[in-house]
Amino acid sequence: MKITKLSLRLRIFFAMIFLVLLASILIALVAAYQYSEETQDYHKQRLDRKEKNIKRHLDFVIRETSFEVVPDNLPFIFKKEIYKIADIHGLKVNLYDLEGTLLISSKASLPQDTVENCINAEILNSLSNTLDHKFVQLREEKGENFRSSYTYITDHKFKPLAILNLPYLENDDFLSKELNEFFERLGYTYLLMLIIAIALAYFISKYITRTLKTISDKMNQTRLEKRNQKIEIESTTEEISTLVKSYNGMIDQLEESAVKLAKSEREQAWREMAKQVAHEIKNPLTPMRLTVQSFQRKFNPEDPEIVQKLDEYSKTLIQQIDTMSSIAGAFSNFAKMPAQQNEMLNVVKIVDLALDIFNEDYIEFDSDKEEIIANFDRTQLIRVVTNLVKNGIQAIPEDKTPQIIVKVTDNNGNVVMTISDNGIGISEENKPKVFEPKFTTKSSGMGLGLAMVKNIVETYQGTITFVSQKDIGTTFTVIFPKK
Repeated sequence: MKITKLSLRLRIFFAMIFLVLLASILIALVAAYQYSEETQDYHKQRLDRKEKNIKRHLDFVIRETSFEVVPDNLPFIFKKEIYKIADIHGLKVNLYDLEGTLLISSKASLPQDTVENCINAEILNSLSNTLDHKFVQLREEKGENFRSSYTYITDHKFKPLAILNLPYLENDDFLSKELNEFFERLGYTYLLMLIIAIALAYFISKYITRTLKTISDKMNQTRLEKRNQKIEIESTTEEISTLVKSYNGMIDQLEESAVKLAKSEREQAWREMAKQVAHEIKNPLTPMRLTVQSFQRKFNPEDPEIVQKLDEYSKTLIQQIDTMSSIAGAFSNFAKMPAQQNEMLNVVKIVDLALDIFNEDYIEFDSDKEEIIANFDRTQLIRVVTNLVKNGIQAIPEDKTPQIIVKVTDNNGNVVMTISDNGIGISEENKPKVFEPKFTTKSSGMGLGLAMVKNIVETYQGTITFVSQKDIGTTFTVIFPKK
């Protein structure tokens, strides 16, 4: 993307952020370089100091020894003293003869590195040919950096006796801590600069691009499910005017599409509902038709059992008429959801009252409080309880000892109600369909109960969920706010 194609607001924003980041990177690079240089100088000077002190200590031991000071006697002269020297100065001390063969070595409590029995010929040449007779070898071992210094130790006549080797581990923990603290402070400074840059870019771009912000806000508020307002801006540029006209035209097309979609959805819903009503009504009509036809064929006024048969036919017709009436009532109740008559009520008392209509003695009710006050419709709360309990009762097979447990608790401003049964459970394939209208696994009923319950609960900004295990049981959990 070319810079010239970016909006003015983005160009201002990116320019300020770029400057801040560039300054930050340059300062960080300079700081890192300075740290590296200071670290190298620190280790070099520290090793030089250690070397001078150790040589001074070695000279003292040589002066005080009773042995003849010759290279062959050095292992005897420093047999015990070399360990003390290494311990005092915190460095491993190796002594080689002038040919580069190891004479004696200490064992200091430092990270282990390899002690060479012979010095490299290149090191020996450098020692003998340099003016200060000193050589420092840099090497890396197991991820750690070592400096090994080589220099001569002499007798009182400054005649070389042996080669002193000091392996030195470059421990950067302290310096790294200081660097981390510096970068931490630097990071806070960068963060402050970044916040200032963002704020400055925001206010400048907001002032310059007020019109574009208005259009952007309107576009963000555009929704399919509501009526959207057109943009009206006066005294603007030709480009902005073209954009506004395009947006207003899109709003007109969107409203037309929304009207068509809503009409199509309503028609589809009515068609589905009509199919369901027709299907449910046909179920009782078929036995009614068969009953009437059978009555026509077998009717005989002189039959001594005519009264009994007429009574059976009448009962069959009345039963099917009651079924049709319950179908009509169920669809009527579902269509009227939700009709709210809110009041502050005691949920514990209403749930207990709803359970009184059931004659089953295996229904248990428990609550953590005697009174939980919530804003809810009394009738709809009873519907929720009775539908869930009735579903639980119908889910328990005849060969099982039935058990229904209803609990009501108060949880952080919410009412939590659970209805558990030990029925056959819900299969995995049926779980996604549980709250769909018309879905049922029972031989009777319209499958509207749980759909109605979900509709009621969601009307009160609540939720209904369930967990189920095959042949173990199901627990429905209803949660809704108290206010």
